[in-house]
Amino acid sequence: MSVFDPTAYLPDDLIERIRERAPIHDRENTFPQQDLDELREAGYLSILVPAERGGAGLSLAEAAVLQQRLAGAAPATALAINMHLVWTGVAKVFSDRGVPGLEFVQDGAAAGEVFAFGISERGNDLVLFGSETAAVPTGDGGYAFTGTKIFTSLAPVWTRLGLHGLDTTSPDAPKLVFAFVERTDAVTTKDDWDTLGMRGSQSRTTVLDGAIADAAHVVRRLDPGPNPDPIVFGIFSVFEILLASVYTGIARRALDLAVQTVRTRTSLKTGLAYSQDADIRWRIADMALAYDALPPQIAALARDVDERADHGPRWFTLLSGVKHRAVTMSKHVVDQAILTAGGSSYFSSNELSRLYRDVLAGLFHPSDPESAHATAASAWLGPLES
Repeated sequence: MSVFDPTAYLPDDLIERIRERAPIHDRENTFPQQDLDELREAGYLSILVPAERGGAGLSLAEAAVLQQRLAGAAPATALAINMHLVWTGVAKVFSDRGVPGLEFVQDGAAAGEVFAFGISERGNDLVLFGSETAAVPTGDGGYAFTGTKIFTSLAPVWTRLGLHGLDTTSPDAPKLVFAFVERTDAVTTKDDWDTLGMRGSQSRTTVLDGAIADAAHVVRRLDPGPNPDPIVFGIFSVFEILLASVYTGIARRALDLAVQTVRTRTSLKTGLAYSQDADIRWRIADMALAYDALPPQIAALARDVDERADHGPRWFTLLSGVKHRAVTMSKHVVDQAILTAGGSSYFSSNELSRLYRDVLAGLFHPSDPESAHATAASAWLGPLES
């Protein structure tokens, strides 16, 4: 069996250019257009597209490794690209299981299109199982979407927005509609992304005013609520695994920076490198022990998705759990790295300072800590008694 080489898709020189630009986009609150251009040129937008449709034909497990590597260079770039990869990953889940309907996503990604993720809505704690966005039939199989989506990463550059809305007017209503719209005058992107961290992702608010998805790009009509449909599993599995990958990549970078720092700093009291200090060695070990647990977990779950393993209802606990553990681990590792590196990391020009802010965004992505714990409790204890 050949060993997967991530440098074949993210070469060292590309990673270094992306890393050099990351603090600029964070400081100036701008989208990393050059990163996107270079990644598109390298074929990165189609890594999950089958070779027969013009892509690299990688597995989800391989994409997870690549996203960890990319996040170590520029977390905001990796988070933004994640949302495009989610849709190509869902298309892969479909095609791997013989489900038609998302071939246009694969073909579009291979042609250089950028797909954004329009699911999040303010106050919608149902997430995939409900929507505040109105989906009104156009009479020809298409839908017009009106509503507001938040945290729309890739906001300045996407060409198609995958989204959901609620149809309350059809004879069989209510139906939750999953579809894709193009960027037209019916779509307004607000310039409202001024955040603590992950600034380069430019995950702005998107306002839809009758944005049309034609019939060919209406993917699913489902009953609201939990549903075993492949689009629900596809979104949830790929989203959680790739998010876990981004935050695990941040943790690895923080650990590497901490190790570099203690090897180069010398104690005035002992004359030895800080790497010889017992307390600092314990702290580095604590970071490494926490980090080492996540890459194998991500790899195992991603392989299970690739190989169509059947975890039944446990899937949602496993997936929300790995995302939750990755984020809490990464925050812990970055906290420890800050303490290990000392006062210099408190300056905004220090990379650890940026990672400290970036890692906080993980707390707000689905599944949040409350949802992850509720899912796990239900799996082990059964549902709450009414």
